[in-house]
Amino acid sequence: MAKSLYTASEAAQALGISIDTLRRWDREGRIRVKRDAANRRVVAAKEIDRLRGGHDAHMSARNRFGGTVSSIEVDGLLAQVEILVDTPVRVVAIVTRDAVEELGLKEGSPATAVVKSTSVMVES
Repeated sequence: MAKSLYTASEAAQALGISIDTLRRWDREGRIRVKRDAANRRVVAAKEIDRLRGGHDAHMSARNRFGGTVSSIEVDGLLAQVEILVDTPVRVVAIVTRDAVEELGLKEGSPATAVVKSTSVMVES
């Protein structure tokens, strides 16, 4: 049976935010938080679902590459997480005819798809 209440740290992890962000959201009224008998923050499962956009809401499947964390490098406030993708991935690019000709692309020839994005999110 699923839990109905989560601790602040469990809720932060489920939302992909830090505990400090959860506390700030609580102060700003962005998240509905209750208090337990010991005055600790607890978050209802429904509130987590609301903030995540519903129980089944997530990023587009085309943007999700499942895998295993192969390395983590922490430097000050930042961490670099490397994920080894463990499922076949199909990447489709729209390029000009000139680019195809200049690169000498043909079906079956090796090529590298470079995905450029402003951010990559990690979920577990």
